Amino acid sequence: MLPSSTTNNPSEIPPEDRRSWESLPPEILALILAKINIPVEEMVQCVPFVCKAWMETVAGPYCWSEVDLRRWSRRRNDSHTVDLVVEKLLRRNKFSVQRLSAYRLGELGFCFMTQCGSSLKVLEMPMAKITDRVVLKHLKPLPNLTHLDLSHCIYITSKGLAAFGNKCKSLIHFKRNMHPVDADSPTNDSEPKAIANTMPHLQHLELCFGRFGDAGLLEIMIKCKSLVHLDFEGSVNVDFMAQIHV
Repeated sequence: MLPSSTTNNPSEIPPEDRRSWESLPPEILALILAKINIPVEEMVQCVPFVCKAWMETVAGPYCWSEVDLRRWSRRRNDSHTVDLVVEKLLRRNKFSVQRLSAYRLGELGFCFMTQCGSSLKVLEMPMAKITDRVVLKHLKPLPNLTHLDLSHCIYITSKGLAAFGNKCKSLIHFKRNMHPVDADSPTNDSEPKAIANTMPHLQHLELCFGRFGDAGLLEIMIKCKSLVHLDFEGSVNVDFMAQIHV
């Protein structure tokens, strides 16, 4: 039997036995804040003003192993502002971020992202404002990157995709969903061929509304032998029944 002095009511715990938020190690407090799933803008603008301990925790690296700016950046039209926020948060984590997710990433933000090196595992940058030239110039090896999203990156072509494939050897999940195209748009198989030749270990691939045809899709199916999920919805140049017979 428990001693009579023991209680499950927090209000009845003697003050000297209570553990204050201020005394929690910053890495423990950061884990608690992460579980609450606070939006980034509130984490930056509101949480630091709760108390000194929260301010120090948010200013340090422990809260920023995952930087998810999708909800905030989707409302932005200027990649420059997105880049500045990405730079600030990556610096806080000393470029050891494991996940970076942001819409409309620009050249500056992309350059800072490449400095994360082996720590980066997930990169989601839909609608990025970067070109093949930027990718070829700045992309460094990201050996542990397993998830990549380049959806709606209209300035990246097969050359940029091939560069990612060559620098990111651990990719297993890739998204390259694009905007719907006209039914009479010309067939271009360069992108699926670049994917097939440089990302052979893919397990999950999304290529919705691509301009490729049967030849490009067939090359992926032959060379990416680990695929368990392939989505090419809206790719009007693909003869779906022909792929089933293959």
